Amino acid sequence: MTGRNAIEIRGISKSFGSHCVLDNIDADIEAGQTVAFVGPSGCGKSTLLNCIVGTLSPSSGTISVWNDAKERPVPVDGPGRDRGIVYQRYSLFPHLTAIANVAFGLMLDETSVGFRCLHPLRWRRLKHLHFEKAAAMLEKVGLGEAKDKYPGELSGGMCQRVAIAQALVMRPRVLLMDEPFGALDEATRESLQRLMLQLYQENLEARAEGLHPPHTVIIVTHEIEEAIFVGDRIIALSQVGRESKGARIVYDERQPVFSPESPKDRLRIASIKDSVVKTAFQSDES
Repeated sequence: MTGRNAIEIRGISKSFGSHCVLDNIDADIEAGQTVAFVGPSGCGKSTLLNCIVGTLSPSSGTISVWNDAKERPVPVDGPGRDRGIVYQRYSLFPHLTAIANVAFGLMLDETSVGFRCLHPLRWRRLKHLHFEKAAAMLEKVGLGEAKDKYPGELSGGMCQRVAIAQALVMRPRVLLMDEPFGALDEATRESLQRLMLQLYQENLEARAEGLHPPHTVIIVTHEIEEAIFVGDRIIALSQVGRESKGARIVYDERQPVFSPESPKDRLRIASIKDSVVKTAFQSDES
């Protein structure tokens, strides 16, 4: 299954008072893509991401997410389970272990307080299934041996892996990431970038078997090299040279994707980065 859009962005503009941040953004995100949004600081990358999440309403335009039940894209009117979100500052419950943190979303989604109180035996069986799914997801992100540790016992990179597992275990239509590795050291950052490449590899394997690619990812980052390394498509937003107008898409190109085990091709990254910088970060007069 290829060619189906996971997200359709149509004519999105966003203003805060008289300040226009986004100006008529159009983009289709195909299922199975890893799309990296880049651009100058303040150009509206996170604003657009929050519009996709549903925590922020656009001033005009629509954002739609594919809905299997209705077999068509459905407009976003608020946050939903079909969109998972990972922020730079991970939100983990300090009193819960890693596995309990990952299972927590499943519990909220599939049970209620009344169900857990009135049906203790059924709840116990369901909780066991939730923990099995959480354990499998922690294995996937390389934290199988740390599943019983608390956030205070984990490094920042390990906590961010737990946050990614939290999002993935819900099997969202789209995984949204807002500067997810910005607070990490270089080595930890690269290990998590390679985790994203592993998700893309799973998409390739699914397509080879004629299956729907399981991971559609949108990542916002201010690191252009990171965007090039993990993304199969780079979209740059920019308001440079537009005076009081909001940001628009000035660069939208598919990229060759690294394999999870391959070394970084620094020359290729530098060449692509140079093109992005010239297009999105420099005005015609500069």
